[in-house]
Amino acid sequence: MSLGESGRGTSRRRPGDHVPSLSSTSPRFSTSAFPSRGQVSSEGCRGLPCAACLRSPQPCHCPFLPRMTRHGKNCTAGAVYTYHEKKKDTAASGYGTQNIRLSRDAVKDFDCCCLSLQPCHDPVVTPDGYLYEREAILEYILHQKKEIARQMKAYEKQRGTRREEQKELQRAASQDHVRGFLEKESAIVSRPLNPFTAKALSGTSPDDAQPGPSVGPPSKDKDKVLPSFWIPSLTPEAKATKLEKPSRTVTCPMSGKPLRMSDLTPVHFTPLDSSVDRVGLITRSERYVCAVTRDSLSNATPCAVLRPSGAVVTLECVEKLIRKDMVDPVTGDKLTDRDIIVLQRGGTGFAGSGVKLQAEKSRPVMQA
Repeated sequence: MSLGESGRGTSRRRPGDHVPSLSSTSPRFSTSAFPSRGQVSSEGCRGLPCAACLRSPQPCHCPFLPRMTRHGKNCTAGAVYTYHEKKKDTAASGYGTQNIRLSRDAVKDFDCCCLSLQPCHDPVVTPDGYLYEREAILEYILHQKKEIARQMKAYEKQRGTRREEQKELQRAASQDHVRGFLEKESAIVSRPLNPFTAKALSGTSPDDAQPGPSVGPPSKDKDKVLPSFWIPSLTPEAKATKLEKPSRTVTCPMSGKPLRMSDLTPVHFTPLDSSVDRVGLITRSERYVCAVTRDSLSNATPCAVLRPSGAVVTLECVEKLIRKDMVDPVTGDKLTDRDIIVLQRGGTGFAGSGVKLQAEKSRPVMQA
């Protein structure tokens, strides 16, 4: 007997059972009998797909069709520890050194300041070829001199404190020496011992008696050596960090070499179009040209600065034209190898541009 014949209910189709075709002539499977999209009939599906299951792309409450799960959302049940999960966990943990490949957007242009990373209005260059805004580098030098003065003051103060401590220790040592001498002087016996007394016969004196174990409360001297370091009175004092004597030399923020204001050389870029103002010139990708050959300057073009005139020329012009006579083409002054400063330019974003494009952030490492 079927479930329907027993009167206990209508049989229910499972998801794997065969579904009758909707093209049947039976009025039960007529599409007009189904409700509109997104609605469910009042009688329910009765083991057959309803209109919401057939027409709506979204899951409905029909018990006939199985629910579809969300794919690709927090999929952490896999047996493989993926690269994305590893990067995500590393960033969230705060441990391990992180590396990242820099793109072209993170590379400084050849005419930008190494401190402000903005196009220079009044550029100067160091003997090593690093370009700075005059205002930025002078402010940096002034800040470094103030910092050196502050460190030197702290060093001299600590040095004076250590001298006072050494004098105090020497004074205390001399006082202990005098106190020990006086104690030995006062311990000398002024009258001779009676050789016929029992104490003299036994060879012991009251002062030579060794104290026995005490059952009373501990003495005050023992309280000072208790290992209870968490008690404020017994907490060991932290010693001040010894300061090293600071250097009085101001160094370049990029190369780390000594830098003076007299070492800065003014730089004069030749604009591509002299009629364009500075604001309009900054918005262009090609802003400056070589002062001799009029070739466009960019990060892909090796450049050099001539110290007498401050003109910026290409290295190709230097090797083919200027090195033959070693004369500044702008001012006519004689040049030396020291007067030709190779400009440190940014990279192009490619690995072969000669610029380090790998950034690292060092963080603590968990080791077993």
